[in-house]
Amino acid sequence: MRARATDARRAAVLGKPIAHSLSPVLHRAAYEELGLTDWSYDRFEIDEAALPGFVAELGPEWAGLSLTMPLKRAVIPLLDEISETAASVEAVNTVVLAQDGRRLGDNTDIPGMIAALRERGIEQVDSAAILGAGATASSALAALARICTGEVVAYVRSEARAAEMRQWGERLDVEVRTADWAEAERALHAPLVIATTPAGTTDALASAVPERPATLFDVLYDPWPTALAARWSMFGGAVVSGLDLLVHQAVLQVEQMTGRAPAPVEAMRKAGERALANR
Repeated sequence: MRARATDARRAAVLGKPIAHSLSPVLHRAAYEELGLTDWSYDRFEIDEAALPGFVAELGPEWAGLSLTMPLKRAVIPLLDEISETAASVEAVNTVVLAQDGRRLGDNTDIPGMIAALRERGIEQVDSAAILGAGATASSALAALARICTGEVVAYVRSEARAAEMRQWGERLDVEVRTADWAEAERALHAPLVIATTPAGTTDALASAVPERPATLFDVLYDPWPTALAARWSMFGGAVVSGLDLLVHQAVLQVEQMTGRAPAPVEAMRKAGERALANR
């Protein structure tokens, strides 16, 4: 049985570092909009070593956890069950603490990416390019497994990373070809470009944006816009931001943790935009 809206419940985001996280802003905005006045959402700086002890001490007032790096894989052994989506990329960003005591893991990054693209009218593409090969790139591949009908080219800096991306492609049943980062300008001509690299990495590509770019999904949100996203917009291309992703994955977390749907997307987005403007 779900807790009533008047029951005091807790949730939080865990990770290290965590001070930059916008999750508290987004979730609290949702609680306010949904009338969950007794719900609270906090942040805790927790690393892999401290995670088992933290989870073990959670009481019945806890509804769920959001997880960021470096905990998305470390939490899996602590859970009773994980979703197929989370298992597909071996990463959990959402833990729902069920009323019967079970700890249920999910990954809302992948459907969050799909929802953010759908919001811009992108339902399906016949090919795509990924810039980078980290954890976010594997989630991007999992999202593309659902919406891309053809080849995905991943631009990476090392053969080791290239091999990882090809392995993820095989696992996710996505046709993946890898290319050296030195050729990354070619990525910008794809129908969908997903940039998953750290801040500053794609700045040098901005001058190579084509005259009629298609869609760029840049997972960064602070600082925003990135040089690549700004140039892309200037040339009339569609841009999906990291804030769009953050909001849509948080929407799914709120719905799972509270049992209330739909979560207030626009209220959460506006709260995130205000928080970023004040930084």
